[in-house]
Amino acid sequence: MSDEPQAAIYRPDPAIQSLSDWLASPVEAADFPQTEVRFRNDRAAASVGLASLSDEDWARHFGRFEPLDGNLPQPLALKYHGHQFRVYNPEIGDGRGFLFAQMRDGDGRLMDLGTKGSGTTPYSRAGDGRLTLKGAVREILATEMLEALGVNTSRTFSVIETGEQLMRSDEPSPTRSAVMVRLSHSHIRIGTFQRLLAHEEKDHMEALVDYCLEHFPGPPAPQDAPGREQPAVRLMHHVVERMADLAASYMVAGFVHGVLNTDNMNITGESFDYGPWRWLPKWEPGFTAAYFDHAGLYAFGRQPEALHWNAGQFAVALRLLADSEPLVAAMERFGPLYMEAVARRWTWRLGVQSRGPEADSQLVAACEKAMRDSEAQPDAFFFNHRGGRGADGELSDALSDYEAVEDTHEYWSDEAPQSMVIDEVESIWSAIDERDDWSPLMDKVSALRRMGEAHGPAPTPSGHA
Repeated sequence: MSDEPQAAIYRPDPAIQSLSDWLASPVEAADFPQTEVRFRNDRAAASVGLASLSDEDWARHFGRFEPLDGNLPQPLALKYHGHQFRVYNPEIGDGRGFLFAQMRDGDGRLMDLGTKGSGTTPYSRAGDGRLTLKGAVREILATEMLEALGVNTSRTFSVIETGEQLMRSDEPSPTRSAVMVRLSHSHIRIGTFQRLLAHEEKDHMEALVDYCLEHFPGPPAPQDAPGREQPAVRLMHHVVERMADLAASYMVAGFVHGVLNTDNMNITGESFDYGPWRWLPKWEPGFTAAYFDHAGLYAFGRQPEALHWNAGQFAVALRLLADSEPLVAAMERFGPLYMEAVARRWTWRLGVQSRGPEADSQLVAACEKAMRDSEAQPDAFFFNHRGGRGADGELSDALSDYEAVEDTHEYWSDEAPQSMVIDEVESIWSAIDERDDWSPLMDKVSALRRMGEAHGPAPTPSGHA
């Protein structure tokens, strides 16, 4: 995650074509007035063999969307349904994005290049299919910070300014426009399966399950799991494990996604599509990111519940292929897996060696209490107590038997940690908006990558690569 990805040669593999007749609609990209490259993620591009593209070629492929060699001949807008704030909506799908290309990375994983802001599709409804430049900048910041904190996230691959003026109700308008490309390990959503259930497309769902098991494999289900050899049940176990780890990664990062709808849930457990996200200013379970989340459904402390609920909707969809009992048995693993993931990730971020479930659980509770009592910003808390340093009172007692990991990176001697509170986000955007000064953004990306190097790769669950 935060370690350097394996460099690769470009290996196109448009595997989605075997499903595309019923999974997607071919579309055309918008014809933008300009294509000015503003951000190219050469680190991500190196992982799929595309870092050597010139800026001119980069703009042709990721602004004009000329097909990459050997890849999809035409972009595909994916079809899906979803629960949006727990209300089922069959009228959605890729409304301002599409799948542009697929290729293998240096580790052999199938990767997608998908867009945001690339124009209207059959699923745009009343939308203009565009993305604001500010939205693209915010996605760069979110993905770089999350990657540095070990969260399984899509990566912002490219941002190109497109020269249009957009009107939006939630930010000063007219505002600048952009088209973004993200690099993801799949764009198959829980909502993709929900659509197949709604249309009772059993054969297609079987084919999609097989596609997911082939291209996104996971560890086997527990030996005592009922129905563990059935493809749908195997996939259910994979998704439950991934969702539990994703929920834990959000909590340990102090991150609030804001819109955890089932159409925003990737079956690989990879977080993506960042809109109203926030990082916590202090440890507050009720903190929400989206101004329209009046009931706090996706508040910080309710994110594990939200991902568990979404996994439940995946189980409902798979009832087209499997009995309830083995799917429910897989769902029942979510809670224990989540607790294991919190402990594993918490001790990693705090820079101490795990001492087992009971001790780690007590440590997490002591840290949460210390953050609530002190109202410390979570990034500062983890930084100040890295390896057990600076602790006192109950927190010192909880840390007393923990062994610190060896930290040699100079980042841990900085005066303050990197963070992503909203004031800094707005300051970075203001420099671009008011002076066309991109240096604060680029400096922040460099600083976040340095923080990621200091943390090293996040620990993975046992049995995972």
